[in-house]
Amino acid sequence: MISNIQLEAGAPSLRVGSVPYLNAVPLTRGLEDQVVFAPPSRLAEMLREKRIDAALLSVTEALFHDDYDILDGVAIASLGEVKSVLLAHRKPLQEIETVDCDPASLASVQLLRVLLAERGRRPEFRKLTGYDAADASDAVLLIGDRALDFGREDHAHEIWDLGAAWYELTRLPFVYAVWTLRREADTAEIRRQLREAKEFGMDTLEAIISQRTDYDYAFRKDYLSWHLHFHLGSDEKRGVARFVELLRKHGLGPVHEPHYVA
Repeated sequence: MISNIQLEAGAPSLRVGSVPYLNAVPLTRGLEDQVVFAPPSRLAEMLREKRIDAALLSVTEALFHDDYDILDGVAIASLGEVKSVLLAHRKPLQEIETVDCDPASLASVQLLRVLLAERGRRPEFRKLTGYDAADASDAVLLIGDRALDFGREDHAHEIWDLGAAWYELTRLPFVYAVWTLRREADTAEIRRQLREAKEFGMDTLEAIISQRTDYDYAFRKDYLSWHLHFHLGSDEKRGVARFVELLRKHGLGPVHEPHYVA
């Protein structure tokens, strides 16, 4: 097991960003004080502006930009229902004409485009004006803790879990987020620390679940232990490859081949 002290001792300040969501907590274990936390759309801007060298971002950020690498072995993924990426809709899916999108969303928008396009639907996508407007929307895409909150509240919407929908379509995992690295930067030390943080997070996952205060223990246990997993292996890469194929099929590009680095 890797201790917090081992992760931080003698380490320079990291130029790394992560999302402030429960699902990312195990991947920054021991590095919390050295990481910038921001919504994914803001982290993507910071990476493009070269203000940080690595960020936990939607896999689409690495697929849509040819100057990023993906840290091998680490991801936020699901094999089936994910709970934190959902379309809440009042009308049947075949009747949806407009989708209001969580402004923090990146991969989820493209995933939803693919899933609907496979059903012959290409609705208009627009930015959600505010989270308090979600209840009034006929179809709203939510991610992260906002999706978890909405799914646990009383509402008049049906819930379409995009992780479950992807598995139904492909029988493969979906990779939502990866450590996205600026290829021109020297990220060797960052990669080492991020791999160790993930190992530390997995070793202490039960402690994370017990010590966090988000929601209740049973929900945290179910979400972090069952609905999500944090490895990027051969099956996950097959899922990414299938996603690339479908993005290209439906003209949602240009899309580049993923470049994994250890």
